Amino acid sequence: MKDSEIVELYWKRAEQAILETMNQYGRYLYSIAYRILYSNADSEECVNDTYQHAWYAMPPHKPQKLGPFLGKITRNLALNMYERMTAEKRGAGETPAALDELSEVIGSEESVEANVDASILQDLINEFLGTLNADTRKIFVRRYWYMSSVKEIAEEYGISESKAKMSLMRTREKLREYLRKEGYAV
Repeated sequence: MKDSEIVELYWKRAEQAILETMNQYGRYLYSIAYRILYSNADSEECVNDTYQHAWYAMPPHKPQKLGPFLGKITRNLALNMYERMTAEKRGAGETPAALDELSEVIGSEESVEANVDASILQDLINEFLGTLNADTRKIFVRRYWYMSSVKEIAEEYGISESKAKMSLMRTREKLREYLRKEGYAV
């Protein structure tokens, strides 16, 4: 079923919309949540919450591309859940490392999620990503959107871990300079 047809089901308030969303995007949404939460139960809960949020978001929203729309909801829910879970202690996995790396560029660790959600920063990052070559952009997005480990990125793109780390470090530095040039306080 096409995205536009699923969105129409949401607008008609047909419960089939959720079933179609589960069938088409369930695994994708789960992978986003799992890379942040590293827990099957929490990831499943996050995906179920995504379906509920999508139900209430459409209408008024009518996304052209349903996958990224749902992915953003899932990612934000997972980051919020992660923040709640780690209020007392730091968790394991790639999420703390990825957030630590980005916090060097865009602000304190406590404010990373808030800054990323700010529309100005989001627009600047999207513009910056448009300046990168395809491979560099894919590596950066895999690390900081999907929270993939450096090892996973290296394996997927057939490069060494050190080359992946170097690419990420250079891209973070380019992002820092780009944000400064655009007047964003780093």
